[in-house]
Amino acid sequence: MVASISARKSVGAAVAYFKHMAQDEYYTKETEADAESDWDGRGSERLALDGDVTRKDFKALLNGYDPKTAEPLIQAGNKSHAPGWDMTYSAPKSVSVLWALSSPTERIKIEAAHRQAVSVATKQLEDTHAFTRRGKGGATREPVAGLTIARFHHHTSRDLDPQLHTHAFIFNTAPRRDGTWGTLVSRELYKAQKETGAAYRAHLANALERDGHVIDRCGGSFRMRAIPRHVERAFSKRRMAIEEAAKTHGYRTPKGMELAALRTRQAKRPRERAALFHTWSQEARALGFKLPERQQQHQPGRSVHAAVPSQKTTTSSPSLSRSVQRLVMTAALAFRSSRGMSGLSVSLRRPDRERDLEAER
Repeated sequence: MVASISARKSVGAAVAYFKHMAQDEYYTKETEADAESDWDGRGSERLALDGDVTRKDFKALLNGYDPKTAEPLIQAGNKSHAPGWDMTYSAPKSVSVLWALSSPTERIKIEAAHRQAVSVATKQLEDTHAFTRRGKGGATREPVAGLTIARFHHHTSRDLDPQLHTHAFIFNTAPRRDGTWGTLVSRELYKAQKETGAAYRAHLANALERDGHVIDRCGGSFRMRAIPRHVERAFSKRRMAIEEAAKTHGYRTPKGMELAALRTRQAKRPRERAALFHTWSQEARALGFKLPERQQQHQPGRSVHAAVPSQKTTTSSPSLSRSVQRLVMTAALAFRSSRGMSGLSVSLRRPDRERDLEAER
């Protein structure tokens, strides 16, 4: 699932959630910084929240207070008040595997594309699917002026496979357009789950494609062509464990799959980040796979059999055999004469017999 949503039903549960999210638990604290976090949404801007998400600011918002002034934003003391919801955006597995096996420079680009896609998706939520309550019992609802979101960026699954994902915690505290604050209509967030996931996926695919990666699209989904399916599957140990547990216990419903996930959930196993990248590289090597060089990957819209050199280059290149020189010269002349003639293309492929002869020399 690309986007999932779950509620934190009490402040205590949400504080425990923060403790879990604030540290990317699959990296050791001694060698890695806390999980990367930041603020998102126009609600955060109104509260002048910037930089890392701190426990103090997070807890203040859970209780409905302005983290800077300690003034109440909404009516406090309501025991039935849900403090917020976790909207999680996960990259397709082939994207995460590509990220794990790429160079540090490429990893930065891929992760940046993922985070930007998350921003696009939450912006769509904020603009079209977020409503705040007003009046007695919250009977009146209206579009929000913004959402208040704390984001936590993680990189691995619990089974230590590569898995780029971001937890976007949406606080149940949103600004209204008249400057006051209110709570959110949660039903609209749940209804938007598929749409926000589709927005994330589309932006991520387009961004990766613009960066030169080859994308295989299927309906609203996509995968990276550079990652074979058997390699993708091998780096999906968590999913395979859940599927096996579901099969063993006869789980077929969404609730059953949740039970299978709980049954197979392992304890935290901290590892250094450098060690993880080394392990992933070894796993790929054991599968007989090496990530192709970027310049060797075919890029859509840039398929060229050969460049047509100028006449001067063609006649003065001593390294070309005579047959090849004649071929290129003929193609160059044909190319010039074909200008302005729509529907005419020039192929520089040699006949099979000529290629065979050239290979034997």
